[in-house]
Amino acid sequence: MTSSARGRPFLKRNPGRKPGSKNRATVIAAALLEGEAEALVRKAVELAKGGDRQMLKFLLSTLLPRGRLITIDLPRMVSAKDTVEALARITRAVSEGMISPAEAAALAALINSFSNASASQPPSRDLTPRLTDYL
Repeated sequence: MTSSARGRPFLKRNPGRKPGSKNRATVIAAALLEGEAEALVRKAVELAKGGDRQMLKFLLSTLLPRGRLITIDLPRMVSAKDTVEALARITRAVSEGMISPAEAAALAALINSFSNASASQPPSRDLTPRLTDYL
């Protein structure tokens, strides 16, 4: 096989690494750190409290949730037509500073998915989930 060949770099009868298997360096690092996790976290917190900005940034990015819980009043979504009102309310929430543009984009993508799904269903079917659907 040449170096410019793409694809699997081994013979067809060689399946490669088993799914879920770990890299040898990862296994060695895990063995070295076994039993030290609590002490390492304690030291990281001490460094962050002592003014180490990089450690503080690392800890906050690891521990804090990436997104935030937002509350926005959307209409009941029964048909694809309801998406227009929902998108208008999302746009209004962005313009009023209640949600960020990124949060609005995520909501709009969700509403778009609903619209696509409801457009493929018969018009008489109510797609609003009910509590009894999950019991």
